Amino acid sequence: MAMQQAPQPEGRLPPSLRFLKGLVIVLMLTLIVGVITVVSVIVTRMPTSLATADLALPESLALPEGTRAEAFTQGRDWLGVVTEDGRILIFERDGRLRQEVRLAPAQP
Repeated sequence: MAMQQAPQPEGRLPPSLRFLKGLVIVLMLTLIVGVITVVSVIVTRMPTSLATADLALPESLALPEGTRAEAFTQGRDWLGVVTEDGRILIFERDGRLRQEVRLAPAQP
């Protein structure tokens, strides 16, 4: 026995399903507005948070004799150099040594 006709729609949804359908539509609209809001806040605020003062590097940094740089980082008013002999050297923006931190060997 083959099906000759598609079933006819039965009219309106039951009240509980109409209510659920309304809730789903409201949730969808809320999510769309939320995503648009988050993206717009990120786009409008990000350039100002990334704007920094003059972060120019000095021509050179004088490392102590016999040390070699392993890594470099910088902050707003300092430059940091990690050396191969386990020290962190913090320099002023003009290249003067501000602080030296010795790293203790890791405990096994």
